[in-house]
Amino acid sequence: MFRGATSISIDSKGRVAIPTRYRVELREKHKGILVCTVDIRQPCLLLYPLHEWEVVEQKLLALSNFDPMQRRIQRVMQGFATECEMDAAGRILLSPTLRQHAQLEQQIMLVGQLNKFEIWQDKQWQSQIAEDLALGCSAEMLNCEALKNLSL
Repeated sequence: MFRGATSISIDSKGRVAIPTRYRVELREKHKGILVCTVDIRQPCLLLYPLHEWEVVEQKLLALSNFDPMQRRIQRVMQGFATECEMDAAGRILLSPTLRQHAQLEQQIMLVGQLNKFEIWQDKQWQSQIAEDLALGCSAEMLNCEALKNLSL
């Protein structure tokens, strides 16, 4: 389970050091292999352990190639999907194409989302989280059926 938000530096080659607290699980359960792709709704990346990505791939495979919207989702999610293997120092390499999509420079945020991570450009993350927190007080959030029974 991946949780929390961590500020991380990205070097000029696009290498990102995965926080130490996640490395053992990623190596033992997933052999240090992750898959990174773009988020189709947000200007961030999604980083999955290989086994979790394989679940997503099965869902993408179940979509219709004949429906234009479903095909677009397959094309983008699968087209950007890149395997990232952790090196001995616990780093992964993010391709230039992925870095460009999320506008990643110097400081990034690695955000745990239970079965995956989101990778955000630091300023974009700050803006997004402010927007998300503001939404928490809105009528839209209070009227969301799926959240009415959520007890925290």
